[in-house]
Amino acid sequence: MQTLSNEDKNYLLNSIREVEDFPKPGIKFKDITTLLGNKKAFHLLMDHLVARYKDQEIDYIAGIESRGFIFGAALAALLKTRFVPIRKPGKLPYTTISEKYSLEYGVDEVTIHIDAFSMPNNSKPKVLLIDDLIATGGTATAAVNLINKAGAECVEACFVINLSFLQGDLDIKKVTSVYSVLEVD
Repeated sequence: MQTLSNEDKNYLLNSIREVEDFPKPGIKFKDITTLLGNKKAFHLLMDHLVARYKDQEIDYIAGIESRGFIFGAALAALLKTRFVPIRKPGKLPYTTISEKYSLEYGVDEVTIHIDAFSMPNNSKPKVLLIDDLIATGGTATAAVNLINKAGAECVEACFVINLSFLQGDLDIKKVTSVYSVLEVD
């Protein structure tokens, strides 16, 4: 499968703004809006993802709210496949199924429509999960479990950035393959 050169990885990393102390003191927030606003960087990233996944026979791309929607919908359009949003509770208008996951201080939840992954002949759809960043991995692991609970198969979880020092990808690797375009130590 396709990987990026170190030069391209550095270009993408340098197109991402780091915001100190957001959303709280001590956090260095990776702001992907600067990557989205950089035509060359955004096209480089999307071209790379298309090259990686074009021969994978993916039936759906699922994006995690909200930045996963940006990359997921764009990639689905480029691959000429379908897009499914994974959202927080109360945001989808039809009947949903959900998956809860633990946070440091509590519980959160992700949802999808109950019929999100319908296929002809009742075949099991192959789904690529995408989001902008993997930190502790709770939301992404819940999203993978939710995709599988909905009767599909999550074939890979893709992230633009992996904050590898937090090791959030380790739990996800127990349930699906993981690919990160960029690693940040």
